[in-house]
Amino acid sequence: MKSLGNLIIVEIEEAVREAFSFCDSEIGKIEIDPSKELKFGDYQCSLALKLSKELKKSPRAIAEQAVETLKNQSLFEKVEIAGPGFINMTLSEDMLNRWANDCKESNDLLVPKVKREKVIVEFSSPNIAKMMHVGHLRSTIIGDAIARLMEFLGYEVLRLNHVGDFGTQFGMLISYLKKYHPEALKKDNNCDIEMLVAWYKASKKKFDQDDAFKTVAREEVVKLQSGDEGSVAAWKALCEISRKGFQEIYDILDVHIEERGESFYNPILQKVVDDFKAKGLSKKDAGAECVFMEGFKNKDGDILPLIIQKGDGGFNYATTDLAAFHYRVDEDAAKRIIVITDLGQKMHFAMVHKAASLVGYIDEKKVRFDHVPFGLVLSPDGKKYKTRSGETERLSDLLDEAVIRAKALLDERGIEDNYEIAKVLGISAVKYADLSSNRIKDYTFSYDRMLRFEGNTASFILYAYVRIQSIKRKANITLESIQKEKIKISHPSERALILHLIRFGEILHKMKEDLLPNHLTEYLFHLAEKFNIFFRDCQVTGDPNMNSRLQLSELTGQHIQKGLRILGICTINKM
Repeated sequence: MKSLGNLIIVEIEEAVREAFSFCDSEIGKIEIDPSKELKFGDYQCSLALKLSKELKKSPRAIAEQAVETLKNQSLFEKVEIAGPGFINMTLSEDMLNRWANDCKESNDLLVPKVKREKVIVEFSSPNIAKMMHVGHLRSTIIGDAIARLMEFLGYEVLRLNHVGDFGTQFGMLISYLKKYHPEALKKDNNCDIEMLVAWYKASKKKFDQDDAFKTVAREEVVKLQSGDEGSVAAWKALCEISRKGFQEIYDILDVHIEERGESFYNPILQKVVDDFKAKGLSKKDAGAECVFMEGFKNKDGDILPLIIQKGDGGFNYATTDLAAFHYRVDEDAAKRIIVITDLGQKMHFAMVHKAASLVGYIDEKKVRFDHVPFGLVLSPDGKKYKTRSGETERLSDLLDEAVIRAKALLDERGIEDNYEIAKVLGISAVKYADLSSNRIKDYTFSYDRMLRFEGNTASFILYAYVRIQSIKRKANITLESIQKEKIKISHPSERALILHLIRFGEILHKMKEDLLPNHLTEYLFHLAEKFNIFFRDCQVTGDPNMNSRLQLSELTGQHIQKGLRILGICTINKM
């Protein structure tokens, strides 16, 4: 058998391919699925059913021929045919033991690393002069988890914060501050983001009501875009105020991200328009330069325009996103580009991606693009999550409340000196509740549900990790002193636990493909469940098998810790 450092699912696929070698080219893609019930073994293959029509033989006859070869593989303890031609495979105890002992010596839990290529993950993306609110929660949390996964698998990851830092609103805000609060535009101002938001609202009100101010604001936009020294200095001061406010949130969430806002691409926006014109891919429509592509129509059946330059010569989001594609492929040399935004931008990015392909900015055979859409955060009443006053919930307030409620729960349990634990528990609860929901769907935000110590919650999984640390303390021996002893299965609950540990790599590589973090949360939830069953059924301390079970417990703890860290969640040793 090959090294167990490979994915077990890959080992099984290779064994099945060898067993079906008599089918030659008809085999195609082999699909192996974990069995849903114990009576069907550990894995199941339906390839015989798929090949029946091509080979003009019954599925069972094909399966019988393959099973004869599979039975000779040391990978399996038992191989059986079920129903019309399903092949059920049970992994051998020897193989499970060998995997567990190889895994405890591994720094990466035997998860195969990928070819080191550049992956760009764009996420969070708040707007300058506005507070981060609950609407930014999903993009930030999902994006960070995807970036962490890619880093763990071995990719070179560039984490980008594509902030909204350029546009008409800055002319409005700078004009207002120049007249009413000029001190805010100085480099060493004492302003914070709350003050900036209040000024933004006031400037917007004046812009809507005062035509003279509106004219001044538009003139300020022109000055800013043309590089006027005073306007650019004022703009930089505003960006820095916002940047400090954003960083406070990122520090709380333990998120690391590199800012590269819309303004970064400003120097090449005209080049984008010129490229489309030169290739005859755009045309004037109502004064604007537009790209029309088949496949994108409105409800009346008319093809929707992708506007790359407005009638007044200005640019918009589409131009910036096209410029971003161009830069990320040509300059960053990205092999995969992942953009995380709300579901409402799905059409926009589908159009931009197709346009980028048409103009030659991205070769779909060489660079993969994924738009990762997500649904809304809802209140328990099923409506968009807002404060009691009807305003959008500020992200800082939401996170503070989670920590306060977590501390109250720990106080009820009589856990003293618990503030640091409460911070981990509260922030983890918010992150996990989001990531455990299918990102494509809306999800209901509930402090009570997310802070429960039972069910698929961060608290439940963290408690399993805490229990492992408690077992190790109770044993009062160092793991180093028993490292040379082997993990050996002696109970069905141990077997079930090891089998689940083996699937860690499968889950991570599955998440890498479809970018759904709830695969990993579900895996961790079931891992915690299986460990609790193992703990119930198998005595650890004081048992003749103590050293083996201690190491199995530690291996479980390592998987929980690594899985949670990929999700951006810290572990704690006591609760």
